Amino acid sequence: MEQDLKNSVMKTGTTILGIVCKDGVVMASDRRVTIGGSVVVSKHMQKTLKVGDYFLYSGAGSAFVMKKTKMVLEAELRLKELKSRSRPTVKEAANLLSVLVNSQAGHIGAMLGGINEDGSTELYTVDPAGHVEKVLDYDANLGSGFAFVLGLLERQYKPNTHVEEGVKLAVEALKSSTQRDTASGNGFDVFTITRDGIKQVISQEIRPDYESE
Repeated sequence: MEQDLKNSVMKTGTTILGIVCKDGVVMASDRRVTIGGSVVVSKHMQKTLKVGDYFLYSGAGSAFVMKKTKMVLEAELRLKELKSRSRPTVKEAANLLSVLVNSQAGHIGAMLGGINEDGSTELYTVDPAGHVEKVLDYDANLGSGFAFVLGLLERQYKPNTHVEEGVKLAVEALKSSTQRDTASGNGFDVFTITRDGIKQVISQEIRPDYESE
């Protein structure tokens, strides 16, 4: 019974990724949501989301838990800012996210990028157990498409990559994953984080050939 329940939970399956660049961070994700990794129940879920004005969050795992975690994280960061009268650092936000992820008993993994008050950008990854680690080059957390992403990034990522190049690399990694991973697909969203702010630079839907005929 417990296994049947787990299999029926809506999951983002997911390809999420983050790339650390010389002048910022690139974060990206696909849009597919499945039940049991096989039945597609949504083709339009955005899995990389802004948290306030200075942070960007991606989640892989239970779709419901991912959304709930984002809402709680946003509220807690706002409360922390009001109490301390200072903006939380990216590391502080990632540590808070790790507590929230750990409390969900392994239902999600997550990534968080953001901008510090001095304009510097950082990227952190949080595994389903809540372990948080700063990303120095690239990461794909533990989404279902991570192996395909890491294989491509391992070959093509270069230190001191600029954000523009990072965006192109993210798109190639997402294409690689969505062609091979059944739980990833239907489109993707790509964001950049620089000292100038957070911007969505690509929002692309992928349709089957028969829909365009």
